[in-house]
Amino acid sequence: MSTSLRVGLLGAAAIAPSALIQPARQVPRVTVTAVAARDRTRAERFARKHGVPVVHGSYDELLADPQVDAVYVPLPNGLHAEWTLKALGAGKHVLCEKPFASHRAEAERVADAADAAFARSGLVVMEAFHYRHHPLAARMRQIVESGELGELHHVEADVCFPLPRFGDIRYDYALAGGATMDAGCYAVHVARLLTGADPAVTAARMLTLRKEPRIDRAMSAELAFPGGVTGRVRASMWSRRVLSVRARAVGTDGELDVTNFVMPHLYHRLTVRAPREEGGRVVRRERVSRNPSSYACQLSAFAAAVLDGGPVITSARDAVVTMGVLDEIYRAGGLPLRGGAQDRRDGGAPV
Repeated sequence: MSTSLRVGLLGAAAIAPSALIQPARQVPRVTVTAVAARDRTRAERFARKHGVPVVHGSYDELLADPQVDAVYVPLPNGLHAEWTLKALGAGKHVLCEKPFASHRAEAERVADAADAAFARSGLVVMEAFHYRHHPLAARMRQIVESGELGELHHVEADVCFPLPRFGDIRYDYALAGGATMDAGCYAVHVARLLTGADPAVTAARMLTLRKEPRIDRAMSAELAFPGGVTGRVRASMWSRRVLSVRARAVGTDGELDVTNFVMPHLYHRLTVRAPREEGGRVVRRERVSRNPSSYACQLSAFAAAVLDGGPVITSARDAVVTMGVLDEIYRAGGLPLRGGAQDRRDGGAPV
């Protein structure tokens, strides 16, 4: 088994420095060895700025590089499945940005290929829900599982941020854009984390772009979990709910409220509230170490999975479940599922 992991970057995406380049400097066993972009000049400029030694003029050329063990895929949503499959075909491990695919059926095809590649060659595929690898996520789940909140009966999650640039790829239907895809995937994922279960979608409503009514700029959905637990998730890239990134779990004996579960290394707040017998409330706030960053935690977990056979908690098979919930939200909201990738521009994930 190799003692180091050489990672290639598919696309000189804006997210890559914070999601891969900087974390790799904190994870000794990982080196970013190559970058490729459809515009070679862009790749060369990125390589010079970030100290990446090898530049390739195409994604296929990078996948053929024997000095690359694994690839990070931060391309637009609609390209995730295509290039994860190609990377597996080239014998590379894959860290793929969320959401994993354009829809559940596509995610299932990739998960099937990932299972086969792991059985055949030990290849690892991980969905890049970086927040899930930070200690804050583990602490959130621990508090719910401990019974401190009593019997869980409701969860909520918001991931709302302003993105008024309507020409951005995240508003491109052909590239599987929309608020539910880019922000809602986090809300659904953390709701699944808090409950430890998978929901049905009972209702959803959406605000769409005037010029492209297939694209949702905001979404609110109601969920039903096994055992009678209810949920609500909200996502927005442009609405009156300008900025809200939080998760909440409500039980019979108390509630958990977490602000900024997505980027906990920048700032977060975890609060537990419980009623007093004599009236009023007990409020407890906890500090979870912000460092290392959620991206560094994710890269460490990826390296451990590849090099040591460690667990993959954001697996391709888990991604299928999340994508299924996103599909159901779109159906409930009256919008079509996301389509294929027709536009081959480079891009990146929002956070």
